[in-house]
Amino acid sequence: MTNLESIARKITGILFAQQSLASAGFIAAATLNSIVGKELSQHANWAGVPTAVYLLAGAFSAFMWGYVFDAIGRRGGLVTGLTAGALGSGVTFYAIAIQSFPVFLGGMVLMGIANAAVQLGRFAAAEVNLPEHRGRAISNVVIGGTVGSVIGPFVAGPAGGIVGAWGINELAGAYLVSLILFAIAAVVVFIGLRPDPREIGKQVAEKFPVAGSGTGEVRSVLEIFRQPAALVAVVSMVLGQMVMVLVMVITSLHMRDHQHELTDISAVIASHTFGMYAFSIISGRLADRWGRGPVILIGSATLIVACVAATISPDVLPLSVALFLLGLGWNFCFVGGSTLLADQLSPLERSRTQGFNDLLVGLASALGSLESGIIFASLGYNMMAYVSAGFALVPFTVVLIWMRRK
Repeated sequence: MTNLESIARKITGILFAQQSLASAGFIAAATLNSIVGKELSQHANWAGVPTAVYLLAGAFSAFMWGYVFDAIGRRGGLVTGLTAGALGSGVTFYAIAIQSFPVFLGGMVLMGIANAAVQLGRFAAAEVNLPEHRGRAISNVVIGGTVGSVIGPFVAGPAGGIVGAWGINELAGAYLVSLILFAIAAVVVFIGLRPDPREIGKQVAEKFPVAGSGTGEVRSVLEIFRQPAALVAVVSMVLGQMVMVLVMVITSLHMRDHQHELTDISAVIASHTFGMYAFSIISGRLADRWGRGPVILIGSATLIVACVAATISPDVLPLSVALFLLGLGWNFCFVGGSTLLADQLSPLERSRTQGFNDLLVGLASALGSLESGIIFASLGYNMMAYVSAGFALVPFTVVLIWMRRK
């Protein structure tokens, strides 16, 4: 098993690298999506539409990626996805240059499709590691977003200055950086992700079968989700994601309305993304040590606190703290839920079921993004945050009931 463990470490390292590069690209764009949406559409209540389109594209393609990952392998699927991300970034850059909102949304579709593929990388890490190390493996990939949280938001300003010197809207700079980062990530995966995690995962499953993954027969997705543990995992990831998106998407526009500069907005988003990824090393190990349920419970409680804290003040420091907690709560729900779901699946059930899970997560995210713009335009930022806190109560309650019954 020593050889399998060595291969697993290498695969996890490559997945960490691609997650770092891709996250930096996605976060650089996400920092400005609502601002670009408002400027190109000329309507504040359309500010959340680009992110919603991005998330919907990711949601509907996630299930497809599950089959693609089974057909051409994890390596081929990730390279294809990252290539789509580079192409989408190029389209959004061009759209801003020509001031076309429809073309910009087309680029968002491609970037959403790419993100769905990248997110499945965390499950590739889980399948090549031993069951007792899955939480750590997922967290080691997710923590790659820490690099993105540092690089992504802070390149928006300097990159904007560079393209501004070319006579192009400064908002386009971040999307050019995204293109470059996706291209580099595709090369890293193409060269480094060998052997394919799909094949190693089969070997690990043969030597270390997990009781929770069934009797050996391939179950339908609905049959799997009827299991309490699988249902708890999905609810935690879906609503944790929706709460995070509701608040995060519109915060940059909220700050813009309070006359904050791009550097201030970038700092707040950076604190949020730092909270999303930097503590993955802790959440993954806690999921392995304490169990999946307690970690999800902590994440849900943190989301509630974050939503309430976001209403305190529109100043940079209070919002930075609130958005940091928002990211941290999402991380615990995401890592705990992902690990709990991975525990329930056999090798032949993984990609298909995990893709369907990410479809639900993406749909919830898109709904959150659309709701954020509508609630913000009609009722204001604080009411949107209170609504988000209400949604965060659902996974908290569900996990608490499941843990007591278990």
